[in-house]
Amino acid sequence: MDFDFSAVLDSWQYLAGGLGLTILLSLLTVILSLIFGIAVALGRMYGPRWLSVPLVFYIDSMRAVPVLVVLIWIYFALPIVTGISLPPFWAALVALTFHICAYVAEIVRAGISSVRAGQTQAGLVLGMSEAQVMRKIILPQALIRMLPSLGSIVSITIKDTAIAAVIAVPELMKRTETVSGQSFRPMEAFTVAMVVYFLILFPATRAIDLIYKNIAYRGRS
Repeated sequence: MDFDFSAVLDSWQYLAGGLGLTILLSLLTVILSLIFGIAVALGRMYGPRWLSVPLVFYIDSMRAVPVLVVLIWIYFALPIVTGISLPPFWAALVALTFHICAYVAEIVRAGISSVRAGQTQAGLVLGMSEAQVMRKIILPQALIRMLPSLGSIVSITIKDTAIAAVIAVPELMKRTETVSGQSFRPMEAFTVAMVVYFLILFPATRAIDLIYKNIAYRGRS
């Protein structure tokens, strides 16, 4: 088989626009998942007893349901059930955040639990409030310990954005499908997409691992 990348190269600006949307969707998802994941983890660990039941159900259900199902439900079923219709990009952002947040919550819970209880007791003895202990002592150490797992979450999030093509979000995968259909060169188009994803993810994961190696000592106790 002869490979001809000319059609793909001619569409590089079109594909670059999709890559920019992929990065934006990934970045927003990671930020929102981290914010809400910490909130869910803290609510489960330190909130009232009744709150842990719906939070545990949310975490377990999101981990049991494929992200594609969540995406399709939010985009197609949510308008029927609630009358709220979201544009494709925002539906993808909500679906990915809902899904990834559950994993982040468990990572945060494990990270906080790994910090010895004696440090909390020492902080309280020194006159710090529970919130101050969490903010100044527990979370800084826990976040460092969580860094390798959060690096995996970043990688998974970037790859999961490809499913947004199902609801016509014009990110990299969707635009790759368009170029493939118009040029009748699917091998070339998807090979380029594979290489682009690799060039994004490999340096990102290596960078996170390098950062962790340099600051891991700060998370030891």
